[in-house]
Amino acid sequence: MSFKQLFDLSGRTALVTGSTRGLGFSYAEGLAEAGAHVIVNGTRAEGVTEAVSKLAAEGRKVSGRHFDVGDEASIVEAFEAFDREGLEIDILINNAGIQFRKPMVDLGVEDWQRVLDVNLTGSFLIAREAAKRMIARGRGGKIVNIASLTSAAARATVAPYTAAKGAIAAITRTMAVEWAPHNIQSNAIGPGYILTDMNQALVDNKEFDAWVRASNPSGRWGKPEELVGAAIFLSSAASDYINGQTLYVDGGWLAQL
Repeated sequence: MSFKQLFDLSGRTALVTGSTRGLGFSYAEGLAEAGAHVIVNGTRAEGVTEAVSKLAAEGRKVSGRHFDVGDEASIVEAFEAFDREGLEIDILINNAGIQFRKPMVDLGVEDWQRVLDVNLTGSFLIAREAAKRMIARGRGGKIVNIASLTSAAARATVAPYTAAKGAIAAITRTMAVEWAPHNIQSNAIGPGYILTDMNQALVDNKEFDAWVRASNPSGRWGKPEELVGAAIFLSSAASDYINGQTLYVDGGWLAQL
């Protein structure tokens, strides 16, 4: 297989959850550029339509579907719609997630549960629906969960996010063990501190910004496009014998004491 073929996603269909903006849109744009037909997802129909229009204007193969990754009925309905439309998902990027910051002693169970419902349970449910169909078709597939630095290290005030992302790394290993016999590779990406609109308040906080730069050997925040290579790699034939791993894209943050 040639170098180009290793990373070519032509003829593949990829669902990227939470892809109307931020990192999700970067993943969708990168996979589309690599040749995949990308399905954009978000909770707002208007946001999905806008993202689809942007990618279509670039000449990409793209469609969209809005559904709530925190709602099982919504997820099942979406996959049944994909079945009716003949959309056979070969690649899943489990990107959708939310953040909530509060000290644990002040944290209510409702806020705790909402973060776990979206970031962890939603990822499980979407992977379950995608894997069922990959197994039935018999030609394998790729599942890429989005983990975090907090899959391996903790920071104050983000307990539910840390719990969910730690579990994402663990469930990725379980997916690999259960689904590898069906030629499905399940891996995760652990982004470091990335310049996105979700992190803008942290970037604008001079003290936090200085801490990020000082604690990272690279001395800077990451850029959304710097995660695209990892997503294409884990979605392509180049990673066919890689399973159950979490690839941290963090500028060396976890390597430094």
